[in-house]
Amino acid sequence: WDNHLALVHSGKHIQLIKNISSRKNSTMKRTAERFDSIYFNEGSSEASSLAAGSVIQAAEKVAKGELDSAFAIVRPPGHHAEKTEPMGFCLYNNIAIAASFLLNRRPKLGVGKILIVDWDVHHGNGTQKMFYDDPRVLTFSVHRHDSGEFYPYGNDGSYSMTGEGAGAGYNINVPWENDSCGDADYFAVWDHILIPVARKFNPDLIMVAAGFDAALGDPLGGCCLSPYAYSVMLHKLMEGYDLVSLANSAKACVEVLLQDKPLTRSSVDLPLKSTALVIQTVRQALSKYWPVLASELTDEVINSSRRPSQTEVQLLLV
Repeated sequence: WDNHLALVHSGKHIQLIKNISSRKNSTMKRTAERFDSIYFNEGSSEASSLAAGSVIQAAEKVAKGELDSAFAIVRPPGHHAEKTEPMGFCLYNNIAIAASFLLNRRPKLGVGKILIVDWDVHHGNGTQKMFYDDPRVLTFSVHRHDSGEFYPYGNDGSYSMTGEGAGAGYNINVPWENDSCGDADYFAVWDHILIPVARKFNPDLIMVAAGFDAALGDPLGGCCLSPYAYSVMLHKLMEGYDLVSLANSAKACVEVLLQDKPLTRSSVDLPLKSTALVIQTVRQALSKYWPVLASELTDEVINSSRRPSQTEVQLLLV
């Protein structure tokens, strides 16, 4: 088991999480204070192992064809956890562990390329760093950035962070600079950035870090996504702090996975003007790696994106 965790985490990190729940409460509290937005309790060690193991198992079943898709509802979440430290309530990086497991421990399953989509309102900093130079994994994160003033703070979530070495061009960040983005903004990003690149990348598996804290009503995220938006974007569960918005959004995704009809919604909403600028900026930064993004879009084209393009994929939602 430790060997699977060690695909993305250091030995010191693994031992810390494995042993933390056996410590005294005062020791757990002091240890948590060494890290950014972390808490521990007597169940942390077991819960984090079960979360990571569940995502591995779900991913393997999808890769084997035993499941068409899967929704792994787990806590703690994972996308902030980095190689050497927990962060942002994340102890192990569940989605990164599962992706690395398929690529490195189960090559005979034929999963050679993985697209990781992170629609959580916070940037998936840990996942980005773990695959930053790996062309087998295309990481995509759409998140609030607020010029580096939104958690996790700093420049890691900027559009300029596109990967390095062999992985140059395989990391895509779409950073919102305000808290007003809604369905039409995400649909425009899907149509004009994610879907074109995903088609060229042609992944064997799509894994989604499906945090629902960009949903309308979440007290921390501040964005305006509806359950309808999640039902058509289809992705994966990681975080989400408002139970009503979380439940509605997760339910919408499960209904789509079960091949029920997507939620219907009558809307004439258009993307924000700032969204057009973000899309153009991201496309320009990535165009040397992905020629499909080279053309400049008119506002009219961007504003026509009221529904995302559809494609058949194998999905794992976390």
